[in-house]
Amino acid sequence: MATKAPITVERIVDAALEVVATEGYDALTVRRIAAVLGTGPASLYAHVANKADIDALIIGRLCAELKLPKPDPAAWREQILAVCAQLRDLYLRYPGISRAALAMVPTHMETLRVNEGMLAILLAGGIEPRTAAWTIDALSLYVSAYALEQSMVVQRRHRTGDAWVVDRDELVRRFQELPARTYPQIRRYAVELTSGTGHERFDFALHKILGTLD
Repeated sequence: MATKAPITVERIVDAALEVVATEGYDALTVRRIAAVLGTGPASLYAHVANKADIDALIIGRLCAELKLPKPDPAAWREQILAVCAQLRDLYLRYPGISRAALAMVPTHMETLRVNEGMLAILLAGGIEPRTAAWTIDALSLYVSAYALEQSMVVQRRHRTGDAWVVDRDELVRRFQELPARTYPQIRRYAVELTSGTGHERFDFALHKILGTLD
């Protein structure tokens, strides 16, 4: 009879990411992780304190995959944008996982490594320390919120009978059929309001944030 592999923090994180990848972040509970590992919830509490602890661990695991450049004063904006894009793409691999990063104080060593790298890039660009710190917070919040919204849209599209998500042409049509007296600007600029892909708007927002810094 085969011996069961021991429960470890690494296996808990592996199982947590498996749950999120296949069922979405809403399904992530200590009980569900324990079921994937073929054990009871009590076995996990010898390694993690609670769900918040698991959240920190899974975000830390994703942050470990980020590649941080050596700060370049001549290309600091491009470097920060590239780090944010990496984080966005990692979050999008696991539906809704960026919720774990929202309102979380970064204490995991890999999460701190990313913050250290972003801070070093901004400081190399001549950004004042407090401005740099607050910029990292704003960028992290936007990346997390963007990834969460995109994940929600994808999940809703996969639900049969859910008409919440409509394509762009349909949205333009609906906007242009609004009463002209009440919604003149939305009718007139329906095309502009619905233009661009999600990632194009993502890049636009980050460029605007970084464009205010000198």
